[in-house]
Amino acid sequence: MNIAFIGGGNMAAALIAGLYGADNPPNRTRVSDPSPEARERLEAAYPVECFADAQAAVEGADVIVLATKPQVMPTVLEALAPLVERRQTVVSIAAGITIAAISRALGDDIPIVRTMPNTPALVGKGISGLYAGPACNDAHRKNAQRIMAAAGEVVWLDDEALMDVVTAVSGSGPAYYFLLTEALRDAGQAGGLPPATAAKLALHTARGAGEMAAQSELDVAELRRRVTSPGGTTQAALEALTEGGFNELVAKAVKAATERGRELSGEESGS
Repeated sequence: MNIAFIGGGNMAAALIAGLYGADNPPNRTRVSDPSPEARERLEAAYPVECFADAQAAVEGADVIVLATKPQVMPTVLEALAPLVERRQTVVSIAAGITIAAISRALGDDIPIVRTMPNTPALVGKGISGLYAGPACNDAHRKNAQRIMAAAGEVVWLDDEALMDVVTAVSGSGPAYYFLLTEALRDAGQAGGLPPATAAKLALHTARGAGEMAAQSELDVAELRRRVTSPGGTTQAALEALTEGGFNELVAKAVKAATERGRELSGEESGS
């Protein structure tokens, strides 16, 4: 597989690292990025060719990964429009950019897969939601899955509108966990722990719990029940969280993020 990345930022670098750490790396990877520093950094770290313009990068590519910031996507798509071919798979990781918006620029017959990765992809622990446009077949889906799976797990969606919920749950989700970890750290300090000790306890508790849940065959609700002894300290803490409306607050946060994602998708697509 020959891959072209349009944009050489952190997410592109994470995907490239994963691809070249896999058993079956790409035959060739080219990257276009206007920043000389970004191009030098990527060429020093990976067996890739970097260019300042998109044309040299996409020539001969089987898959084109749109890894630019959403605000520059219209300019990028305008430059790519005369270059993209029907045989190529276009994979977009730009938040809020719909397949309809990309199709208007590149053509309705271009196979496009829209994805929403999250920042843990930078350490190979990400998860991405994927939606395949109407011009995609199984081969296009496999190409997209191979690339996104290089940085973590993948889930496929049957409705593009659900990408906004994916963004709210997993795209924005790491920030929720960082906030909880921060709150645990601060509470530990308030209880008298030295700052470094409180920070380490909170950080590794979050890390261990996440890994334990990911590796377990049990539902997280059952894991929670098993660590909660009747009348014990954990039950007291969970009751305080419940009384404070913890679940309702999380639901409200996800709803707010979902609604904002839909607003941004409408703005970016011009609707």
